[in-house]
Amino acid sequence: MERMKAIICTKYGLPEVLQFKEVEKPIPKDNEILVKIHAANVTISDCIVRSGKVNFLQWLPMRIFVGFTRPRKSILGFELAGVVEAIGRDIKRFKKGDQIFGFTGKRFGAYAEYVCLPENGTFIPSECVIIEKPSNVDYLKAAAIPTRGTIALHYLKKAKIQKEHKVLIFGASGGVGTYAIQIAKNFGASVTGVCSTKNLELVKSLGADMVIDYTKDDFTKGSEMYDLIFDAVGKKHSSKLAYKKVLAPKGKFISVDDGHPKIHMDELTELKELTEKGKLITVIDKVYPLEETSKAHGYVSKGDKVGGVVIKIE
Repeated sequence: MERMKAIICTKYGLPEVLQFKEVEKPIPKDNEILVKIHAANVTISDCIVRSGKVNFLQWLPMRIFVGFTRPRKSILGFELAGVVEAIGRDIKRFKKGDQIFGFTGKRFGAYAEYVCLPENGTFIPSECVIIEKPSNVDYLKAAAIPTRGTIALHYLKKAKIQKEHKVLIFGASGGVGTYAIQIAKNFGASVTGVCSTKNLELVKSLGADMVIDYTKDDFTKGSEMYDLIFDAVGKKHSSKLAYKKVLAPKGKFISVDDGHPKIHMDELTELKELTEKGKLITVIDKVYPLEETSKAHGYVSKGDKVGGVVIKIE
């Protein structure tokens, strides 16, 4: 039986619970593809799954999804990019050699050299969604797109942004925020990005019309009024009452704390098309080898990353 390298998690805890080991290489079933993984994304969602720490209201749903006493799937990781190495006999959408990216859902499995995934799963909550990789970016950048890009796209569409609306994005330099700036600009909005001093130039380069350094200025005390305030961090750094002071009469406040949207093929396809048209750029902060996945989790857990943190799988 062939073997592969993977990161194994057999209990909840600190990043150190992630162990680099050799395990059995999977074999695809009739309705599955075997993906040779080239890159996997690490987000705060991955860190929450690994730690098992959530608030009281989220505890039961998470344990049902992941596992009660330990992770049900020992190989974690939601997002990946790679190549189809083999296909089951019932596969119709993919062929050997196809370059793909996407979301593995409740199957996890991205922290490894190989994973088997079903061809479909588009309409089932928490199931995987895999499509062809954007042709103009590498595997590292493709792996960072699925959940962070989809969250930004979902909430900005939910807000029904119109041309020339004034949009403020708090956490503009983060994984969701860097995509939100660009997507809002594609909708024709005027965008103000809020970030720390060191990331002001990055946020400007992504298309923000105005930038606010939150270490020096409090936008909730300014005179500018916004049609949408999007909290792309979700740490509830301020109250909704404070936001209302700078919301236009029909303005909206939306936070990633409002709940994670489902990953759908049409939205992932839209992100792919925006990327290929050069209208969506992926920002990568750090790249780690597979054996240093625990270090990647430690870095992401600190909460000050810029854009994405990606695992490169040789």
